[in-house]
Amino acid sequence: MNVLVVEDERNLADAIVKILEDEGYNAEATYDGKAGLTCAKSGLYDAIVLDVMLPGMSGYDVVHNMRREEVSTPVLMLTAKTSTADKVAGLDAGADDYMTKPFEAAELLARLRALTRRRGDVLIDEIKFADVVLDLNTHDLRCGEKSVHLSGKEFEVMSILMGSNSRVVSKQDLLTRVWGTDGEASENSVEAYVSFLRKKLSHVGSKVQVTTLRMLGYRLEVL
Repeated sequence: MNVLVVEDERNLADAIVKILEDEGYNAEATYDGKAGLTCAKSGLYDAIVLDVMLPGMSGYDVVHNMRREEVSTPVLMLTAKTSTADKVAGLDAGADDYMTKPFEAAELLARLRALTRRRGDVLIDEIKFADVVLDLNTHDLRCGEKSVHLSGKEFEVMSILMGSNSRVVSKQDLLTRVWGTDGEASENSVEAYVSFLRKKLSHVGSKVQVTTLRMLGYRLEVL
């Protein structure tokens, strides 16, 4: 199961990731609200651990925007606030559960298990866009009866583009989210992998194409 941790206290975020990885989850962290929302909309995660007080955008706003855009991934909110009003605000914004800091690792894991059991019918195993389907488990891209396997970087770029639902994704955004702090990567790396994906979309006979918008970035369109 893939879990996203959105928490601006880096030591805490990294500790939560370690707890989850020790239990066999795939986990990664981001440290501000806007980046958290972007990741949440990618469709790559089965659950999200979301702090309330975040730079850029509050946790309340993150989950509210997720639900408004019909992202149904289960959300466990974390906060140092203990008042009933704060808990109600989080749940009303669209969170599925609420846990106050400090907390025990066992409680965090139990709440995540409960969330994914209750919401098992909405956990995402694939992303669809027009006539193509991306399998999040096998990394296969399918169109009708044809399929092709994507490499790790191809999969990450394609999942971001498909999760963006025709919105433009900049080269810099792709570079940051896929290659992170890899000093050897550049915008040429993004261009190369977009080219690979165009060939694979053509190979499976899809009507979907990756369109370049000059000075802006890329988006998926249907021919």
